[in-house]
Amino acid sequence: MDRTQKEQLVSFLKEVFDDSGLVVVTQQSGLTVSEVSELRSGARDVGASYKVAKNRLAKIALDGTKFEALKPLFTGPTAVTTSVDPIAAAKVCVEFAKKNEKLTIVGGAMGDTILNADGVKALASLPSLDELRGKLVGLLQAPATKVAGVTQAPAGQLARVFGAYGSQGEAA
Repeated sequence: MDRTQKEQLVSFLKEVFDDSGLVVVTQQSGLTVSEVSELRSGARDVGASYKVAKNRLAKIALDGTKFEALKPLFTGPTAVTTSVDPIAAAKVCVEFAKKNEKLTIVGGAMGDTILNADGVKALASLPSLDELRGKLVGLLQAPATKVAGVTQAPAGQLARVFGAYGSQGEAA
């Protein structure tokens, strides 16, 4: 890799760090190409990205970003998973690490908050932004359904009363 390629990679990584809401640092040893492709595909599906970068270049890219405190985590064979959604990257890494012991979660950061491996795992157990939106819509729709049922109940009762009087009049 020549100097211009390194500069391009550093500027790309810096841009990624600036746009991300969550960064998860992992170590992988012995992952095959197909396993890395599976991880990247899973990350893309939820709007995250998985990038293997040289530690020295990643540390340079972290300079001046909100994730600068992650520099000590970049030792050994590391990779970075990033996402705008504060939960997507954590979920992808934790789910893949459960299935494949070659990937180890080292830590991460969400905004200015530095997370250890347990913090990333706890973050992954939270519902995603889309799941939370779905629950919120469900909660908002439930009262409307109940109100509609309550307002229709008196009309239904009135109809049953008229029906009962009508059937009594026919019987007499």
